[in-house]
Amino acid sequence: MFNLKSEIYLKIIFLFSSISLISAYFIEYVLGHQPCNLCLIERIPYGLSIILISIILILKKNEKFFIVLLILTFVFSFTISLYHLGIEQSIFEESNVCTPKNFSENITKEDLLNQLSKRIINCKDVTFRVFGLSLTTINIVISLLFIITLKKVYTNYEKKK
Repeated sequence: MFNLKSEIYLKIIFLFSSISLISAYFIEYVLGHQPCNLCLIERIPYGLSIILISIILILKKNEKFFIVLLILTFVFSFTISLYHLGIEQSIFEESNVCTPKNFSENITKEDLLNQLSKRIINCKDVTFRVFGLSLTTINIVISLLFIITLKKVYTNYEKKK
């Protein structure tokens, strides 16, 4: 069983993950800033963390296993965000994730019109900043803080055993 301090850390991560997802959807749908494909992928760890923390807090079983999954989730988030920052800063070339569908294959007229009607955002184009930082940069910091915090939660769990 977790101690109170570990549970508070998990609730804080749950809260920040929720706020991050709500903010991302607010920026997209209310403010009208379209995300690139990597931005969409960077949302996945936050949704997954909400599910995993809910499982930990409700079931109160296998906490150690779910904490390891949370750490891996945010390592993935950190890695994807670091790669995305590298694309934004022109350190890396844009990958296939960032480019539209390949039209060299046989496609229908409807597929072509559908693809052309979508506004395609390049992964290196920063459309929204907070305090001069791209959301990807902020995601790197948040992911790193979550990894450190979850490592502490895991260590506290090990000490209690």
